[in-house]
Amino acid sequence: MRNISKQFLLVLTIMRLLHLNKPLRLSASLRGLTFYLKDYLALERQLAGANSPFSIASFYPCVHERHEQSGGASGHYFHQDLLVASRIFDHGPEKHVDVGSRIDGFVAHVASFRPIEVLDIRDLPRDIRNIRFTQADIMSENFNLKDYCDSLSSLHVIEHLGLGRYGDRVDHEGHLRGLRQMHGMLQRGGKFYCSAPIGEQRIEFNAHRVFSVPYLRDLFEKDYRIDFFSYVDDSGKLIENASLSDGAAKANFHCRYGCGIFEMTKR
Repeated sequence: MRNISKQFLLVLTIMRLLHLNKPLRLSASLRGLTFYLKDYLALERQLAGANSPFSIASFYPCVHERHEQSGGASGHYFHQDLLVASRIFDHGPEKHVDVGSRIDGFVAHVASFRPIEVLDIRDLPRDIRNIRFTQADIMSENFNLKDYCDSLSSLHVIEHLGLGRYGDRVDHEGHLRGLRQMHGMLQRGGKFYCSAPIGEQRIEFNAHRVFSVPYLRDLFEKDYRIDFFSYVDDSGKLIENASLSDGAAKANFHCRYGCGIFEMTKR
């Protein structure tokens, strides 16, 4: 009776798995289920003939990993986080501050080898080694941290400013306001690392803006010397130290939704 109940539960679990799966992954699920059932029967036979402290109590099918790569090593966040963290390690600034970047990606990378101060409009109720957190609205008129640091980062942030997604006030020039505040934070000669989506210029409300490469280049060149520019293309591949002066840049490096990564020095 116990085996019948377990087999019935297994059938229900498989049916639920197939129902919830996206159509594009259905064939992969069916292929994975063949191995899943084979392995389940093998484990059941082993447990039946052994004095094991374990038994199969429930079912949690993981049927895709067998046919996938060992991990994701592409995309905007993977490349920008690793690239910029390594540049900060190389430069060894006295005080590095981040505005709004991903905590469980870039900030964690940097915190693994040095202190980092983080400003974000949302709270972070954690005490984490090497991370000093301050809740702050970079768009606020009361924000004032003049000449605060010699190294500053803001990765995949400016596209959100002023769209209300994270509780910030709606402002069609929010990205400009935020960039002005960050420019004031950085000391003369300091390094600024900034990334944002690149492609045909547009707003996809309320997720983000997408910037054209010439727009960002012209915007940054007013206040900074652009030292290096890299980008992640639509396929998730990183292209390092790309030229911003050729036709490819004018065409946004043929990206619909890429990621431009700027390393700059304040003039």
